[in-house]
Parts: sequence; C-alpha cells; structure tokens
Amino acid sequence: QVQLVESGGGLVQPGGSLRLSCATSGIMFSISRMGWYRQGPGKQRELAATISRIGDTVYVDSVKGRFTISRDNAKNTVYLQMNSLKPEDTAVYYCNTRLGGVDYWGKGTLVTVSS
Repeated sequence: QVQLVESGGGLVQPGGSLRLSCATSGIMFSISRMGWYRQGPGKQRELAATISRIGDTVYVDSVKGRFTISRDNAKNTVYLQMNSLKPEDTAVYYCNTRLGGVDYWGKGTLVTVSS
C-alpha cells in the first residue's frame, strides 16, 4: 500500500522559511521520481519541483532560487526547503510519485504566507 504523508506546513510571514517533509512507504523510494505540487486558493494544482532517483531537479520558474527539493533515500523521505516565501506561495502542498502509470498523492499540508 502506497502512502505519502506530508508535514511541516504552517503560517509564516513574508520572507520567512519553511521545510516540508514527505514520508513514504510502499514504494521503492530510491528509484522513484518524487515531486511537490501545490494548489493555491482558486487555482489549479501546479508542479513546484521534482527530483529524480539520481538527484536531478526541476523547478517551476516562480520558485527557482528560493525552493530546494532534496531526498534522503535512507529515510524514504523527500523534502522541500522554502525560503524567501511570498504571499503567492500560499497553497496546499502535495507530495507525488508515479508508480506503474498511476499517480499517488498525499493529503497535503497547508502553507500560509501572511503578515
């Protein structure tokens, strides 16, 4: 059974930082491409960042230079370090992986950037 469990969201002021974690089980994590998606209020879900099994990363333009995706294969966990947060980063952040052509999602963690 595939499980993805996000944590680390919360309320942060503009310019602040948060680190999201996604603990996984039921997958061969070390060979899985992992992704962080986000869905802001009234918006469609969008890709924020992905990381391949060998550590290659891809970021949406709006987070480049501010967010860093990383993985710890020993802990079966993927992270998203978010710095210089902006109000427009407010969203529910979801962890994702694809296995056998099927997308798996966590339940999400809410990030609110507000003063």
